[in-house]
Amino acid sequence: MTPATHPAVAALLERSHRLGADPRNTNYAGGNTSAKGTDTDPVTGGEVELLWVKGSGGDLGTLTAAGLAALRLDRLRSLVNVYPGVEREDEMVAAFDYCLHGRGGAAPSIDTAMHGLVDAAHVDHLHPDSGIALATAADGEKLTAECFGDRVVWVPWRRPGFQLGLDIAAIKAANPQAIGCILGGHGITAWGDTAEECEARSLEIIRTAEAFIAERGRPEPFGPVIEGYQPLPEDERRARAAALAPVIRGLASTDRPQIGHFTDSDVVLDFVSRAEHPRLAALGTSCPDHFLRTKVRPLVLDVAPTAPLEEAVARLKELHTAYREEYAAYYQRHATEDSPAMRGADPAIVLVPGVGMFSFGKDKQTARVAGEFYVNAINVMRGAEAVSTYAPIDESEKFRIEYWALEEAKLQRMPKPKPLATRVALVTGAASGIGKAIAERLAAEGACVVVADLNAEAAQAVVDELGGADRAVAVVADVTSEEQIKDAFAAAALAFGGVDLVVNNAGLSISKPLLETTVKDWDLQHDVMARGSFLVSREAARVMIEQGLGGDIVYIASKNGVFAGPNNIAYGATKADQAHQVRLLAAELGEHGIRVNGINPDGVVRGSGIFAGGWGAKRAAVYGVPEEKLGEFYAQRTLLKREVLPEHVAAAVFALTGGDLTHTTGLHIPVDAGVAAAFLR
Repeated sequence: MTPATHPAVAALLERSHRLGADPRNTNYAGGNTSAKGTDTDPVTGGEVELLWVKGSGGDLGTLTAAGLAALRLDRLRSLVNVYPGVEREDEMVAAFDYCLHGRGGAAPSIDTAMHGLVDAAHVDHLHPDSGIALATAADGEKLTAECFGDRVVWVPWRRPGFQLGLDIAAIKAANPQAIGCILGGHGITAWGDTAEECEARSLEIIRTAEAFIAERGRPEPFGPVIEGYQPLPEDERRARAAALAPVIRGLASTDRPQIGHFTDSDVVLDFVSRAEHPRLAALGTSCPDHFLRTKVRPLVLDVAPTAPLEEAVARLKELHTAYREEYAAYYQRHATEDSPAMRGADPAIVLVPGVGMFSFGKDKQTARVAGEFYVNAINVMRGAEAVSTYAPIDESEKFRIEYWALEEAKLQRMPKPKPLATRVALVTGAASGIGKAIAERLAAEGACVVVADLNAEAAQAVVDELGGADRAVAVVADVTSEEQIKDAFAAAALAFGGVDLVVNNAGLSISKPLLETTVKDWDLQHDVMARGSFLVSREAARVMIEQGLGGDIVYIASKNGVFAGPNNIAYGATKADQAHQVRLLAAELGEHGIRVNGINPDGVVRGSGIFAGGWGAKRAAVYGVPEEKLGEFYAQRTLLKREVLPEHVAAAVFALTGGDLTHTTGLHIPVDAGVAAAFLR
């Protein structure tokens, strides 16, 4: 039978989903589960005993059969006979490949030995906050005995690997009464004869530890609140976070660009307001799954939340310099000639008292998950401090895992990032037509996208199509409003850390002869496009300069900024205004590494909100053609005889921003299929 239909696999997946759905049980992508069973060997026709175990990189809550590694138990157990010892245990990971059964499936993880060598049909290895709290307590072994008696056994810290699997197998054999163990500095492991029994035992360990800490713990394990470090009111807090985010993201991107995530949960705000937070933060996280994502320790701002913003920014820059020096020293203390090169000295977590936590990663999901892991770490520290003293694993052990050859190999297997990975794009008028096509193309090329539009419902629909909050966010933005533009960029800062790429696309069109064009028509046309582009570009420049990462501003102008068409005075004039803004801003912002370019499309009829709103009918009347034939009419007057579509404009935006035109600024690219009268001179 196929893995997906095997009863043992089905039960394993159901158990994994239930355990992974509750963050009290384990963190995202943390831990692993397994089941043993028999299946028919397609070669011999006989039965073969197999282990199905969550593979490397998967997540319990969303695990599928394809995310499992299937191994022959006879071969896996035979590895004990060729095990060369703890100094060479990493070699055993490659040996797992020789134990695989069939094609497909996930790569076996470092924890495979734990599951295969333990004599139980079902095994769970999880990272619950309550279990890690006992595992990281200074007297964790004593507390484990007090909490569980002999029902749960203490296992001293050992780096994950083959030897840890042997240790746990031996401890289980020596303690037949035990249902599982606490792994020092790490997490928990439970076992059972059935999937139901294994799951029940995992939950028993987790809930018993929770109750023990709640009953035995002191009420304020993080100490008293520091005067002046209380959380700011929500509106002030988020405004300050939005102001700080681009600065912090720029600092965290010193070695390589990062996407940011902001968290102001009660857990974080309470931690950074308490007297013990500097000491505990400096000790760093303990569980390998935590510090591989959060780095060994965060950067902690030591300025009161009510201090002037300039003071906070200046102090952040000082602390960042010190953090990088300290991280380099940490690397030098522990690196050997075989260690991978230092991957980067910037923090992954930045804590700001009264405001919250900023976390960073190669994409939004990675940044968000890093923040979630540090919340786990805070919960662990609270539990350990409540019943004892928090005592994470030694710094040297953290380094061994952070710069583990196996971890480096995993990183090297990651797919090459897309061209716009780590870039945050804000597109105005992005709920339809050209703007939507641009948002879709930028997201497809790896960017996080802020979909800005007057129509909130339509903007959210685009976000949903793009993949939700880890890929895009919707903001309501009237580009004529300074306040709404500032709010849109603040939303981008809170969602992703800042902005790198801005597309001035929002617009409308009023097609009238000169004598019929009113002052109201003129003002509306210029307010939306000339004034709107100015306001958006001004706020974009402010954010980009604060980030210090350069950036791109792209204007969707028009061939009408060059070509003098009939009955089009207001629209043509404002497009000419936008065209010159491109040149002026390119000249002014170049010193900051900000490139400003424009695109001059011909009339884009299909999918256009402007044309659907009445502009198409008016232009068709001007040219004496049916409205439904307007796109064809425009195409026939071009040199290439091709209609211009929204995706053609989107392609030009990507061409300007995708990385190949790094030395181009102040340029207008025609996307008009060849309108000779609009040739640039």
